[in-house]
Amino acid sequence: MKDNDIKSYVKERYGGIARSGGGCGCGSGCCGPAPDTIAKVIGYSEDELAAVPEGANLGLGCGNPTAIAALKPGETVLDLGSGAGFDAFLAARQVGPAGKVIGVDMTPDMLSKARANAVKGSITNVEFRQGEIEDLPVESGTIDTIISNCVINLSPDKPKVFAEAFRVLKPGGRIAVSDIVLTEPLPDYIRDSVAAYTACVAGAILKEEYLDAIKQAGFEDIEIAGENVFDLDFLDMAPELLKEAAALGLTLEKIAHISETIVSVKVSASKPAG
Repeated sequence: MKDNDIKSYVKERYGGIARSGGGCGCGSGCCGPAPDTIAKVIGYSEDELAAVPEGANLGLGCGNPTAIAALKPGETVLDLGSGAGFDAFLAARQVGPAGKVIGVDMTPDMLSKARANAVKGSITNVEFRQGEIEDLPVESGTIDTIISNCVINLSPDKPKVFAEAFRVLKPGGRIAVSDIVLTEPLPDYIRDSVAAYTACVAGAILKEEYLDAIKQAGFEDIEIAGENVFDLDFLDMAPELLKEAAALGLTLEKIAHISETIVSVKVSASKPAG
């Protein structure tokens, strides 16, 4: 089987949404569709794309968490892994001038971009803080809603992320996240791939483990609001796998099967009110 045959098959089956060199909350790739094209595929509308400053949409993520968050005017929202500010700006529009959005990101470069984008868009009800999602720079019991887009799967300690989310939420507060989970374990050669990790695949865990981490943190009313096979050409993100396709025994059937075990989910849950 030739490498080009594999690539052609996956692109045809999954729409060719290649994220070469990075996909979710990790960094834009060197090739592939334009950011707006990717955003539309994963659930953003033309109106939402037009509402954010140029440069805020990096074409990252695996869904639209604001679509399930049911944000209300005046709420305080926390965006985990806020990147260049895309989802934070959409949330800011929904909560209005009486509300507030806090974006947390660990990278100074992204924080700089997000702050510059806020100035560019004259968006005054957002702020961006440097920190890790396992140790949030946010006071306990101060947040109404937490959103996150394909970032929690990158954490090596997902239970700690959800425990922190629970801590900072007000009683009755809620989470609304889009993320990547698995329906069965990945083969070692993909799980151990740095490229697959930065593409938000190798760091993903089984769906039941992900949901259990939310439950163990204390959340209730845990619901999957949407689920679909992630539009992902994982071989484009880990091109070294193509070179080793024959040695690894990667047949077309195996490629199709592995791809179908990588799932994008939208999950909501709430902190008990009392």
